[in-house]
Amino acid sequence: MREFVMTALKGFAMGAANVIPGVSGGTIAFITGIYERLISALKNFDVATVRLLLQGKLAEAAAKVDLLFLLALGVGAVVSIVTLAKVLGWGFANHPVLVWAFFFGLIAASIPLVGKMVTRWSPLVIVLGVVGCALAVSLVFLTPAQESTHPVYLGLCGVVAMCSMIIPGLSGSFVLVLMGNYKLIMLDSVSALSGLQLGEALPILIPVGIGAVVGLIVLSRVLNWLFKNYHNEAVGLITGFVLGSLAVIWPWKEELPKRDLEGLVVVKTAERTLESRPGTLAQVKENLSEDEEIIVAGYGNWSLPQLDRAADWAAFAAMVAGALLIVGVEWSARRGGQLPLPDPPQ
Repeated sequence: MREFVMTALKGFAMGAANVIPGVSGGTIAFITGIYERLISALKNFDVATVRLLLQGKLAEAAAKVDLLFLLALGVGAVVSIVTLAKVLGWGFANHPVLVWAFFFGLIAASIPLVGKMVTRWSPLVIVLGVVGCALAVSLVFLTPAQESTHPVYLGLCGVVAMCSMIIPGLSGSFVLVLMGNYKLIMLDSVSALSGLQLGEALPILIPVGIGAVVGLIVLSRVLNWLFKNYHNEAVGLITGFVLGSLAVIWPWKEELPKRDLEGLVVVKTAERTLESRPGTLAQVKENLSEDEEIIVAGYGNWSLPQLDRAADWAAFAAMVAGALLIVGVEWSARRGGQLPLPDPPQ
């Protein structure tokens, strides 16, 4: 029972991370020592498992896919996403720098833990780390697409987002931002589901879920093969991804609004239509209703904190809190023998 609860708590942390654009649930799985077990369990959902189920050998099928482990993770992640969607939505709307700062500290503190799992930093591993870092940073400069509710596109969102959710350092939520459907899927639909507004939530979440399952089945096999055959290279690439993701979640940056051909700020209305608004960005923000939002086209104008501002000191405190949380999780896992370093690949 204790192991189930501990695994559920790790699932809760993964779910919370996946709600934040720029933060990877895969990173949380990696630093808490469950990543390779998770990939191995997901890989075992195959034809042989279906055959065991059809033969009524439920216990064997459950053992093959590590069902109790996956169930604990799933329960924790679902509870986290449902309960934190509204809280994080409020946090982004009212205290975005504090939220970004907390997760920046969390991810920054995790980088040495991820890199430490490389048993030998060969030139190839170093190059792959640099490539991973460059790829993660390049995501910042991509222009987000427009929101779409077409079932095929929602399924594609599920495939791509799930793949990125289980790759440490690559944020599924940020990929959804780039695909234009982050708020629709991770905030609006999840909030509707928690409010039992099934008619609004299910038409969105069902195709996303189908796509996510397909993404899991395919990518888990690829990752399992990579970890078995090219462990150091895979972890080196992941370390680069995690390092590069810091550019996305740096707290002191500006969200760049989407603008139309005339330079007007594009706003998504309560009816989910796009509307161009005149005035400066500050004026448009001031006149937004509760159910309206400015479409974010990207990030820019990175800056350093100002030490004479109390708000920036509060952000520093949030950053330290995030880092200490990771240090505490790592210390607890090692003290309990749950986070061993990997053996050198054979």
